[in-house]
Amino acid sequence: MRITDVSSPANPVLKSLKTLADKRGRREAGQFLAEGLRVCTEALAAGQVPTTLVFTFEAERHPLTQALITAAGAANATILRTTPDLMQRLTGKDNAQGVAAAYPIPDTSLARLDRSASNLWLVAENLKDPGNFGTMLRTCDATGAGGVILLDQSCDPFSVEAVRASMGALFSRQVARATGAEFFTWLRQSPAQLVGAALAGRTVDYRAHAYAPPCFLFMGNEQSGLPPDYAAQCDALVKLPMHGTADSLNVAVCAGVLLYHALDRLNG
Repeated sequence: MRITDVSSPANPVLKSLKTLADKRGRREAGQFLAEGLRVCTEALAAGQVPTTLVFTFEAERHPLTQALITAAGAANATILRTTPDLMQRLTGKDNAQGVAAAYPIPDTSLARLDRSASNLWLVAENLKDPGNFGTMLRTCDATGAGGVILLDQSCDPFSVEAVRASMGALFSRQVARATGAEFFTWLRQSPAQLVGAALAGRTVDYRAHAYAPPCFLFMGNEQSGLPPDYAAQCDALVKLPMHGTADSLNVAVCAGVLLYHALDRLNG
């Protein structure tokens, strides 16, 4: 196993990893960057070994870092040991953790999605905030939901912000990307219940609906909600009561409430 000590930002491997902060760089490299010992350890637990592993001298002493080094070495991955300053430059965070790694971007086509993996899924239309995506995926992990299907012009699920917010759930849950038309065709190929979250139309209180497996909870855009033609594709529309002056909830909060309630009903 070879570990290369790096003390210059001009190192070509560090420079290539830095490009993964950009969507174009990720697309060209076919890889994304994950930061943090916990996230990388979650990846390893899910059977994902990094193509490149970077850690600081201090982080190297941690037994979980040692496990990552051993797995990366066995897979002939590139392994770099560097300084906290260069780790900060790589991750773009002042308080950067001591471990970062690059992983291949997986196939996100609907054809690769294993819908039998769970009776509960999230679908998001034009989800723009990568932090909301990561939180929603993390909640899928907590509830045992299969993952998130992103439609149309949603955020990049492999951006640094999305990976960070997912807290490792990106490696334990499934992610797919498609257009609305592709999703509706795929969904109706097998039995499924599509439940949309909406504030108007033929909505019922989310506690009054009879959730049935497999259930796909459909969340609209953070600002505009589900488009009318997408809402018309739903088997049911549900709403959360708003008792204050706000007219809507954060989409990740709404998804969390619905996921836990649907889980309770599906298991009840």
